[in-house]
Amino acid sequence: MSPFNENGIIWMNGKLVPWKEANIHIASHVIHYGSSLFEGFRTYETPKGSVIFRLKAHIKRLYNSCKMYRMEIPYAHEEFNQAVIDTIAANKLKSCYIRPIVYRGYATLGVNPFPNPVDCAILVWEWGKYLGEDALENGVDVRVSSWQRMAPNTFPALAKSGANYMNSQLIKMEAISDGYVEGIALNVRGHVSEGSGENIFIVMDGTIYTPPLSSSVLPGITRDSVIQLAKEFEIPLIEETIPREMLYVSDEVFFTGSAAEITPIRSIDKILIEKGKRGPITKKIQDIFFAYINGDKGDKYQWLTYLN
Repeated sequence: MSPFNENGIIWMNGKLVPWKEANIHIASHVIHYGSSLFEGFRTYETPKGSVIFRLKAHIKRLYNSCKMYRMEIPYAHEEFNQAVIDTIAANKLKSCYIRPIVYRGYATLGVNPFPNPVDCAILVWEWGKYLGEDALENGVDVRVSSWQRMAPNTFPALAKSGANYMNSQLIKMEAISDGYVEGIALNVRGHVSEGSGENIFIVMDGTIYTPPLSSSVLPGITRDSVIQLAKEFEIPLIEETIPREMLYVSDEVFFTGSAAEITPIRSIDKILIEKGKRGPITKKIQDIFFAYINGDKGDKYQWLTYLN
């Protein structure tokens, strides 16, 4: 069943248009060559009103991704930020997932993308927990994928590119076909990279570890939030190369992402992580994370954009 409201509104190249009319031509460059950059983040309904979590950081990453691919967005950051707010308001949603996308449109075909226009759109829809409704508490079962993340100097891992997610699809499909919820990719050196659409953290002896960006890792906004929260609450956190075998002997492992939020991992390759339950540090990070989103701790990091 589709999660989309086909009576909804989409922002497209500066205009709000009906969902069913937000179309592109089959000869658009993006369809043939994967020339798209996108973002994904959430609006939360809280006791203090609806808030967008880290709007400015996500849009900044979108502009950075486009810069790597020589795609100039024809709107200022502030205009794009406002377009996100306007799209949510037009759809009258109190909580939703937000998907801005920038892509090469319709003009000509060929590997050279420059003759094609840079088009932009923003979609919003109601989307539940990405890895399952009970995943935040009970965790998920995952496997180490046979598919690796891209090698350095092939694709920019720091860009959130539609083309990169063909790799993610292979990781995800393999995991699902083998009875798992998600996969963990290694990099070309055999070190831990990330999930198909999530960053990863492990906990050993009270210290949190996460792979560095040089391990073909997307610079996740939720990842960055967790790093800041660990620092604030004096939980040791180290960014360093993680060998595969550390996954199996960790005390806790968890995914982070705008869709996945902070999701504990229950088992990897059918090996239980500790007792196969959400660990205390994972729970502490979750509790602090949602306390900031709900406004219980104030907005000291200026993460929240209130809609009302």
